[in-house]
Amino acid sequence: MSAPERMTAPGPAGGMTVAGALVKAVRALAAAGIDAPRREARLLLSTILGVDAAALLGNPDRALHAEEGARFAAFVARRAAREPAARLLGYREFWSLDFALSPETLVPRPDSETLVEAVLAQIGERRAPLRLLDLGTGSGCLLLALLSELPAATGIGIDIAAAAALTARRNAVALGFVDRASFAAGSWATAIVGCFDVIVVNPPYIESGAIDGLAPEVGEHDPRRALDGGPDGLDSYRALAPEMGRLLRKDGVAAFECGAGQAQSVAAIVRRAGLTIVESRRDLAGTERCLVLRRS
Repeated sequence: MSAPERMTAPGPAGGMTVAGALVKAVRALAAAGIDAPRREARLLLSTILGVDAAALLGNPDRALHAEEGARFAAFVARRAAREPAARLLGYREFWSLDFALSPETLVPRPDSETLVEAVLAQIGERRAPLRLLDLGTGSGCLLLALLSELPAATGIGIDIAAAAALTARRNAVALGFVDRASFAAGSWATAIVGCFDVIVVNPPYIESGAIDGLAPEVGEHDPRRALDGGPDGLDSYRALAPEMGRLLRKDGVAAFECGAGQAQSVAAIVRRAGLTIVESRRDLAGTERCLVLRRS
């Protein structure tokens, strides 16, 4: 029997096998233009079955029960319609931690880990009782990732969407950081008093007119106000940069995420606000993704 024939053979009860279901799903996802359709099909099916990828591939002849097959088919159809896998599963891994999502939160992306790396590189003593601020916290991924590396630190996450702040708090509870993290709804730093050792910001930075041209996974499923940075994508930086002088401690550090091609424009904005750029850090794709700032 050839390999393809074996993979699509029916299970003991006449239903679809794991291998057969994966073959069908890969074809559907590839036809929809999904990158890495095999990886995504395996992720969706392993989640439904509650096993890891190795266990999934190690038992290709395992028959799917009717409910499992129906759930998998529904997931594949939604993914083929370009709903992100993270939205289907309800979570996304970031900094090796799992973050629950909600409609009001962005899907955390590996590019944003550049901010975590940049901040950690600036901190001399990781066990110091640092005070952190995360503006536009979303799922809380930046703040909670930093708290996982800074055992004596505490932090505040602010988001304009109250539902996003609630999602971030739930992630703090699930990850065991609720005693060191608090979250609130607000417009950037307008209600914040006091000074912080670390500030991280991943603001909206997509040009308003470019949002409809984004990949459907982003443009149609991420919250628009978490994407829309105004006509030139820089509105949030203009609002935030002047606040850094009062929020950063004298020896504090801030990290701003930037969109592709924006680093020089953002640098000009923060310099006019009296801040010094100590590093411009690139992500794994080579894009200038993060500006690291200090008070002048």
